[in-house]
Amino acid sequence: MDSSSSSYFSSSSSLLLPLLVFSLLVVSSFCPVHSHPINKTTAFRPQDHLKKLKLSPDGDLIDCVITHQQPAFDHPLLKGQKPLDLPDRPYERSSSGEESSETFQLWSMSGEFCPEGSVPIRRTTENDMMRASSVQRFGRKVRRRIRRDSSSSGHEHAVGFVSGEEYYGAKGSINVWAPRVTNQYEFSLSQMWVISGSFGDDLNTIEAGWQVSPELYGDNYPRFFTYWTSDAYQTTGCYNLLCSGFVQTNNRIAIGAAISPTSSYNGGQFDISLLVWKDPKHGNWWLEFGSGVLVGYWPAFLFTHLRSHATMIQFGGEVVNSRASGFHTGTQMGSGHFAGEGFGKASYFRNLQVVDWDNSLIPLSNLKVLADHPNCYNIQGGINRVWGNYFYYGGPGRNVRCP
Repeated sequence: MDSSSSSYFSSSSSLLLPLLVFSLLVVSSFCPVHSHPINKTTAFRPQDHLKKLKLSPDGDLIDCVITHQQPAFDHPLLKGQKPLDLPDRPYERSSSGEESSETFQLWSMSGEFCPEGSVPIRRTTENDMMRASSVQRFGRKVRRRIRRDSSSSGHEHAVGFVSGEEYYGAKGSINVWAPRVTNQYEFSLSQMWVISGSFGDDLNTIEAGWQVSPELYGDNYPRFFTYWTSDAYQTTGCYNLLCSGFVQTNNRIAIGAAISPTSSYNGGQFDISLLVWKDPKHGNWWLEFGSGVLVGYWPAFLFTHLRSHATMIQFGGEVVNSRASGFHTGTQMGSGHFAGEGFGKASYFRNLQVVDWDNSLIPLSNLKVLADHPNCYNIQGGINRVWGNYFYYGGPGRNVRCP
């Protein structure tokens, strides 16, 4: 979304918002949440509609939507279809020797999930859309360069990346923080990018990670998110499930919901593991969250270059620097501390891998690291036997060396 704009809707146009809210999220049938384990012999009953989940501790309302009525199936090429069977997971040639810490979402901490045959969708409210710079750009990123030699759009990065080969996916673990975001139209995120195409209007990306975005969510919780585009953020793609595209298959993960617990400075460290890979059979790009939890997939037809393979993989942090006060923003990246502070203080990515041509996960080769403005946010890479390829990254934003 365009963070340079601060316009609000007029009172008259706001009367139209209730009609628009779920033109993006069609939820004509809801069902009540059940405590697990779910009785698999009980059929999903469409007549259990208009019953909604209790409010999540973060204020969200999560609706259980019948799987084939989720927003993805509004797409002309998906109408009348159902989600595909689960794909073959990439073969992992070597184990990292350490699993990700178990990380939960606030809405499901009571142990309640959506029934089988449905998916959890965070409800989009009138207030969500009122915060947007425009209805047309709601749920979309502002168009910007993704090259790391430019931050003219106000987006600043500290990333590790590989390029120059054919990639069929990527995996990594990220520790989760709740960085301070100082302006409603700024955000702070940590994610991985699966990229193909030139850096012009035909850029294709698949993105997943966590973000703090007051404009999109109305709070400062770190939230699990996804994004995609096939034309460099111009007209295609969106966050989460705010347009037709991503097909969710999981009834326990709500995209856009808050992650809990989070890491603390000099305290416990909690991370999430993400894996994106191209199904060799159907060509779709699947997303795994945590230890073996499949969330869903991006159909191959959404893309041009990514129908074949990726040409670059990136991991790292990104913030928006709006310079609303005339100075560099104080929005934090990661933990808000520089990479040199190390474990327990700085943010990290670890166990970075890519998926090769025969659907195998392999360690990165020739990982490069780059920060747009290292006095504001920096990055330091390394490799060891436990964490494989890793890096620390982040920073406080505005400081004496970053005016």
